[in-house]
Amino acid sequence: MNTPFDLDTSEPRRPGLVARLRASFLTGLVVIAPVGLTIWLIWSVVGWIDGFVLPLVPQSYHPDRMLQDFLGLDPSVQINVRGLGVVIFLMFTIIVGWMAKGIIGRSLIRFAESLVERTPVVRTIYSGIKQISETIFAQSERSFETACLIEYPRRGIWALGFISTTAKGEVAEKSDASDEMVSVFLPTTPNPTSGFLLFFPKKDVIELDMSVEDAAKLVISAGLVYPSDRPEPGETLDITPVSRD
Repeated sequence: MNTPFDLDTSEPRRPGLVARLRASFLTGLVVIAPVGLTIWLIWSVVGWIDGFVLPLVPQSYHPDRMLQDFLGLDPSVQINVRGLGVVIFLMFTIIVGWMAKGIIGRSLIRFAESLVERTPVVRTIYSGIKQISETIFAQSERSFETACLIEYPRRGIWALGFISTTAKGEVAEKSDASDEMVSVFLPTTPNPTSGFLLFFPKKDVIELDMSVEDAAKLVISAGLVYPSDRPEPGETLDITPVSRD
């Protein structure tokens, strides 16, 4: 008769065949899913761009038509060749960007924008799309460069944010004059495009060594994906609260 204090010396039960197959399937799914979704997304985007650009190209210059003529295949044989539309789109975009940097290009853009600003509905749509494009693609000092930790919504609770700029103008003048104020964007999980704009004294913000990309992954994954240099189990992060004296 065994008592509750007896040690269980029996060997652990090995998982059955179904359990091992299920574990192998889930492991393979974790490996295949990101690769498959990435390939599918790239293939879909390339096809979408080709479908938009290729109708503007003469039929005789389509890659599938040129390949059919080169191989001497019957026109009824369909060959799906993707990528020419992407190449044309990239070249066209580079040419437009190069022209926009010149004096004539800037003058034409200002003239076109002045016409758009006079159109009631179009100016709202154009201004919104322009702001989004500048935020995503423009390389300027407004981009997030540093991830940080702040105590929010109360002391003892830490939140991950992004330092955007130093507070300027009326915000800096009418806030805490004893220390420099910085604006911090606090993203939401799992959608980091929405969040809160907070202003903190610089002494209350702890800058992190992790990159902005790693911090964004941490936010999107709800804390499941840490940077590669995260501490091993048993180690602790040295986060010393800042004194508010």
